[in-house]
Amino acid sequence: MLLCPSPNANTKAINSCLTGVANGSNAGVYSLINLFSGGALLKLSAFALGIMPYITASIIIQLLVVVIPRFEQLKQEGQSGQQKLTQYSRYLTIGLAILQSTGFIALAENGQLFQGGGATCNSILYKTDIFSLATMVICMTAGTAVIMWLGELVTDRGVGNGMSVLMFTSIAARIPNEGQTILQNAGGFVFTLILALGLAIIVAVVFVEQAQRRIPVQYAKRMVGRRQYGGTSTYLPLKVNQAGVIPVIFASSLLYIPQLISQLTSSNNSTSAF
Repeated sequence: MLLCPSPNANTKAINSCLTGVANGSNAGVYSLINLFSGGALLKLSAFALGIMPYITASIIIQLLVVVIPRFEQLKQEGQSGQQKLTQYSRYLTIGLAILQSTGFIALAENGQLFQGGGATCNSILYKTDIFSLATMVICMTAGTAVIMWLGELVTDRGVGNGMSVLMFTSIAARIPNEGQTILQNAGGFVFTLILALGLAIIVAVVFVEQAQRRIPVQYAKRMVGRRQYGGTSTYLPLKVNQAGVIPVIFASSLLYIPQLISQLTSSNNSTSAF
């Protein structure tokens, strides 16, 4: 479903371009975002943007809570205020999805989405008129909205953090193909070594994620009548990694913006239909 092509996308030309750039390994900074989308970004899928706009919008709203007094009041109102902040995150997600899909489609229309893929990468869109390009933008934005709804549905049903679950499934979807490519090109020894390294990284991440700094707390003794209460000792658990992986993801989503702007402005025909 994630790789369902969007309208006006030339699937054969896109697959040829992916082969020309070694399955997207030379796609520049887009490769990281392509990983989070399960390989759907460089194929201009309807779900090409994945969950990244929602993550970016959620973090921006959290940062604005400290800056805007209105947002801080909403956060202090409890569940009703949190629902309004979530609604603002949804609106911002749609805006970011429109902005990002417009940028990537403009790169595809200019032939700059793939680097080193040959002349075929200049014709990955069937039509370049305003209506066709706007249809692709609407389709990608709708795909982001559907993924956002699925993530919130997973969270509401108590399965876990919906954003993290969808992100993991997108990354895990590429593991079999990537493993098969490594096994065919590098051999069994390198494949086994990479598996061991991946397992070690998982163990290290879990260890750091579950690590705690225990601050000792000593309760004072007090007398009530002839009885003595208190005097017990406990600890205050503080996670070593309070922020988790969200700041890293947010930073990675911002890194491609300068290159995106430079590629759009450096092209001779950068004035696209948008």
